[in-house]
Amino acid sequence: MTAATKRPARPWHGVLVATALPFREDLSPDYDAYAEHCAWLVDGGCDGVVPNGSLGEYQVLTERERARVVETAVTAIGGHRVVPGVAAYGSTEARRWAEHAAGAGCGAVLLLPPTSHRAEARSVVAHYAEAAAAGLPVVAYNNPVDTRVDLTPELLAVLHAEGHIHAVKEFSGDVRRAYEIAERAPGLDLLAGADDVLLELAVAGAKGWVAGFPNALPGATTELYRAATAGDLATAVPLYRRLHPLLRWDSRTEFVQAVKASMDLVGRYGGPCRPPRASLRPEQETAVRAATEQALATGLD
Repeated sequence: MTAATKRPARPWHGVLVATALPFREDLSPDYDAYAEHCAWLVDGGCDGVVPNGSLGEYQVLTERERARVVETAVTAIGGHRVVPGVAAYGSTEARRWAEHAAGAGCGAVLLLPPTSHRAEARSVVAHYAEAAAAGLPVVAYNNPVDTRVDLTPELLAVLHAEGHIHAVKEFSGDVRRAYEIAERAPGLDLLAGADDVLLELAVAGAKGWVAGFPNALPGATTELYRAATAGDLATAVPLYRRLHPLLRWDSRTEFVQAVKASMDLVGRYGGPCRPPRASLRPEQETAVRAATEQALATGLD
């Protein structure tokens, strides 16, 4: 491993793009296009990528496809920039995906709680312990709406104290939690997990952003992140207001379709989604188009 590719101590810091996965018209993954997209994001100022997140539609990929997505990203930009999602129904499967990530040379992994049922706290702790045993740092992903499991500040403090997690992607939408997390687990890094609360969590001390809309506008979104985390609110607040009509789509059910539609509009290939994700309704497509075109018209990229 060369100095240029040496794994950073905290590869989850900065702007990590939850990458959309391009599908051809026959809905097979276009790995060449995905590799080019990862490289384009890094060239545009992003710090790394998160393959096989919800935006990457990992739930509808075969095992071989899911593995190849990670390997493609690593080849394209180096494993030190890749933090793959390793969510699974079972803890054994999550550990297996974490081991695959380690073997591919990734810097860390992102893990949801168990997704098969509303797991109690002791099951959640055991789940993260199993994945952490693969040897890579684990970033917890709190998404209580989709998983029905809430990684509360109290539970995060337990997971961190036992050494199972190093950071948390916070997607609850409750920005007040940032302060309680910092109080209960001072060494746990907070990552903004939803695009439409980036500014609030950056002000509260977020060390990173697992982001959706850099897929379409890496320049403007990374500028927003850098300004917000540097405390340059004179730059960040007006930019946030200009981007927010797009960013709020990241917290909606149709976020994958919205990000891909925005990519298509700016000249990147977003393409279709695999079923059961349906295309945007006409009024939704109109709203995404208007927000994207407004951003482009004001010089954002």
